[in-house]
Amino acid sequence: MPTLPRPDPRTRPGRRQPHDLLVPRMPALKRVGHKGADHVAPGNTRESFEAALEHGVDMIEFDVLRLRDGRLVLAHDYKDAAKRAPLTLDEGLDLFASEAYAGVELDVDLKLPGYEPAVVEGLNARGLSGRSLISSQYLESLDRLRELEPEIPRGWSVPRAQRDYTRSMWAVPAYGILQVIKRRLPARAASFIRAGRIQAVMAHHYVVTQRLAQQVRAAGGELYVWTVDDAEKIARLEAIGVHAVITNDPRLFYGNAISHSPAE
Repeated sequence: MPTLPRPDPRTRPGRRQPHDLLVPRMPALKRVGHKGADHVAPGNTRESFEAALEHGVDMIEFDVLRLRDGRLVLAHDYKDAAKRAPLTLDEGLDLFASEAYAGVELDVDLKLPGYEPAVVEGLNARGLSGRSLISSQYLESLDRLRELEPEIPRGWSVPRAQRDYTRSMWAVPAYGILQVIKRRLPARAASFIRAGRIQAVMAHHYVVTQRLAQQVRAAGGELYVWTVDDAEKIARLEAIGVHAVITNDPRLFYGNAISHSPAE
């Protein structure tokens, strides 16, 4: 996967950085804000994206969902969308095309298949394709994106789940399924990368191993890990060679936040 361009990963136009954040602790690790900065301000909102910018992320992940009325909005699921008047896709992309976000990469996470053309068109129309990655849990969606715009990198999100079942009554079977995925994922991910279906793997932290990191890298891909809200775990993941960590609280990259329990 080609490196997405960013003029300077530490200082960007429009960012108001406290003095103690000007020297990042982990310059080699791509720092990704989940839904912006979901533990600082409600995710997928203008305020959350501004918080992510404030706290020095290299990339902002945001969700795109088609509502039942056909509108494309920035929301994780229908329940999330019902909590507020969500930004539309056009409003969100207009924001990211503004000068303040000019150096920030984007992870556009498609929650469902079926609206890939609208997303690709929106990115291209605003000149955002060169600094965007589009991710999805659905391989058919990623294959469709490859047909539409092969130059935009694609990330396969695993495992496919709408919630964290390890924190529910289904925890025991969920952990069993995750163990199977953990064993099979390195070879499968590497084969998809070599075949050109994907350029990145977006993996839940529970299924990430050093073997996965090594095989993804050897195949020429990148490994993004979600959603990690613990500073020590972020450091361990960097040590095994992952390319990026996605967190709800970007302050953790600098040791300026209290760690949280893992979240979706």
